[in-house]
Amino acid sequence: MFFPNDVLEYADPPGRMIRILWIDDGARLAYVYPLTPAGAGPGARGLPAPQPVRLQLLVDDALARRARLLLADPFRAAPAASLSDKQRRKQMRAWDAVRALHEHLPDLYHQQPRMLLVAAYGRQHGMTTTAIMRYLRRYWERGQTLEALAPGAAGTGAHARPRTAGVGTGAKRGRPRKHGPAGLNADAALRAVFQAAAVRYLQGGGMSRLAAYRRMIADDFGDRDPAAIPSYGQFMYWLRRDKGNPPA
Repeated sequence: MFFPNDVLEYADPPGRMIRILWIDDGARLAYVYPLTPAGAGPGARGLPAPQPVRLQLLVDDALARRARLLLADPFRAAPAASLSDKQRRKQMRAWDAVRALHEHLPDLYHQQPRMLLVAAYGRQHGMTTTAIMRYLRRYWERGQTLEALAPGAAGTGAHARPRTAGVGTGAKRGRPRKHGPAGLNADAALRAVFQAAAVRYLQGGGMSRLAAYRRMIADDFGDRDPAAIPSYGQFMYWLRRDKGNPPA
């Protein structure tokens, strides 16, 4: 099964890649974002936009080897080495806008509701729709993390050779990333926080994985510097790897 933020690369046309942004609670419908011109769908002014697709269709594409799952995300934003106070304020202004708009899923993925939501937020907070849309596209393209919204954020390495895995193989999904200037490692304490959040919000609260992650960030990392907040990818990686076992 796929998860939000997974990146798929297609063989035809060569180099076409999409990111899974969101999956509904019934695991029937996904919204994907084209990461390359070959996969771009029509959006405002011809720019790429989220597209709905049946999740089973993505699974079938992977099983038939029409697409492969990339374990190294070539578009994910790398943590900034350092940000000035001004850059940090810009990042958090963008983060606030993106988080507020993502409370309206899946409406945000549809053009007409999206334009209404963006316009309303812009009027309320004194922001242009162009700026807000730029934040959204940067967020969707670069891995749906806080780092994606840092001024000048770039991907981790589009020239790296990604590894592949089949659907449902349980294969290791790569090393957890390090965050912040000093590097935030997924030690036993942090992994215990991840497991507690899984028990509290996934099993006990019936939340989606993305909702559980966001609730964990709000409850356990709300007072942290943004650079010291674990990513959704890191959260999901260690949940899959630990599988309920106490972190060593």
